[in-house]
Amino acid sequence: MLAIISKISTIVRNMVPLYALRLSYLLGSWLAPEATVHRAARLFTTPFKSTRSRALAAPTLGARERTLDVDGVAIETYIWGDPLTQPYVLFAHGWSSHGTRIAPWVAPLQAAGYAVVAFDQAAHGRSSGTQVTLPDFACYLLAVGHHYGPAAAVIGHSLGGAAAAIAMARGLVAERAILLAPAADPLAAVDRFGRFVWMAGWLNRRMFAIFEKRTRVQAEEMQAHTNAPRIGHPALIVHDVEDREVPWSEGERYARYWADSRLISTRGLGHNRVADDQSVIAAALCFLRGETVGERVVSSPNLPYGFA
Repeated sequence: MLAIISKISTIVRNMVPLYALRLSYLLGSWLAPEATVHRAARLFTTPFKSTRSRALAAPTLGARERTLDVDGVAIETYIWGDPLTQPYVLFAHGWSSHGTRIAPWVAPLQAAGYAVVAFDQAAHGRSSGTQVTLPDFACYLLAVGHHYGPAAAVIGHSLGGAAAAIAMARGLVAERAILLAPAADPLAAVDRFGRFVWMAGWLNRRMFAIFEKRTRVQAEEMQAHTNAPRIGHPALIVHDVEDREVPWSEGERYARYWADSRLISTRGLGHNRVADDQSVIAAALCFLRGETVGERVVSSPNLPYGFA
């Protein structure tokens, strides 16, 4: 009984700050909309503090660590094998995550003859910075790829999947792409964030306008249906139909607009376990060997954005 009471007490303590935050955005939306929009923009581009502690606590599995200076930002990289003499796989992690999130893939990829390169995005893990946007994610991925040279493949999870597609459309050299639960639409992400913090929906687009002005990148330039058709390399998209963070429909959109791509739809793995699952890793290795896995998505006018 005491254990149950303690658990309930912990849940209540954790919920109180969340609801206080939500009420502040709900009231602020009407009482001080401009200040609320700018406060939301800061929160939206600031990773959870736990990304630092989790990166420091995560095992590096013997990786060599190197720090790259990218326009004054210290980007921490992790290298397994030798990307100068072996084909290598470049990994892009998602929001509030870290480079060593690739750990379950390292041994299978090395056994298949690949070196592996991962890195902590700006404001994440061991890298410097405090705030970061999707265009930044793509730029730092491009910089790491340029430093280590052409990759055999790029693997991107969640926001890292979106960054991988944007980077490949802008010159990242990778022969293949594996996107795990990729985010397809930054406007939809802002809407999800707004609903989560209870900010009035009419403020979402105003918040995104702050990002567009700051980065000089328009929303349309970051959407899947804009970038996927520009990429001439094969892709495997893996997305769980029960993903509660990034809807399966966003992975489907990549598969529909990416000419040489196939889609694997999992069930029960959610948003994060899809990046660790051994059957997903096995399918990805088959894809890297040139085998056919997944399904070809057929375009339909009944789906969002119509025909690809």
